[in-house]
Amino acid sequence: MATKNGSRKWLKEHFNDPYVKQAQQAGYRSRAVYKLLEIQDRDRLFKPGMTIIDLGAAPGGWSQVVVKSVKPTGRVIALDILPMEPIEGVEFIQGDFSDETVLQALLAKLAEKNPAFSSSEAVKLAKVDWVISDMAPNLSGFDGIDMPRSLYLCELALEFAVQILRPEGGFLIKVFQGSGSEAFLATVKQQFKSVAIRKPKASRGRSKEVYVLARGLKAK
Repeated sequence: MATKNGSRKWLKEHFNDPYVKQAQQAGYRSRAVYKLLEIQDRDRLFKPGMTIIDLGAAPGGWSQVVVKSVKPTGRVIALDILPMEPIEGVEFIQGDFSDETVLQALLAKLAEKNPAFSSSEAVKLAKVDWVISDMAPNLSGFDGIDMPRSLYLCELALEFAVQILRPEGGFLIKVFQGSGSEAFLATVKQQFKSVAIRKPKASRGRSKEVYVLARGLKAK
């Protein structure tokens, strides 16, 4: 459990953070946008016309970035268990993405532009290009608790991505380095042709977070 002194220290660091101030001035919903922007500048992931699924999207910073990249013909569908204020051009589904009913809602949304087809055929039609995730569990400060929780979310996101992505699609996810993270990375490499690690400048130096960037979903 975090101490009061620890909470005060975090708040002071947060409000003095140049990325927090920059995000507020630019109208972004979180400092996390600068992590994604740096990766996008380096790796050129998102292009006009693409369909992007943003997992754990609230408050919506990453969706703000990708919706600009896929305009005018692309789609961004954001999912989160928490509510999210609307973003122009972003479709939102509230719920747990690992829940079958939420998956069916997503498939139905993907099929909306193809009303002659059922939602069960939506995966073939939608051609989802990227699944992205900046999710993290509520952290306790104890690695023995936080790492299993984090890896469980990562594993669920990977399973979801493999199910929903088109062949050659991509997957970008935040992972905390520690016990089990190498095994997760090995699993990602089994599913994708190219896998790299990114540590953006906006990611705090003391943080164990990195981003796993996977391209080229292998044929099933």
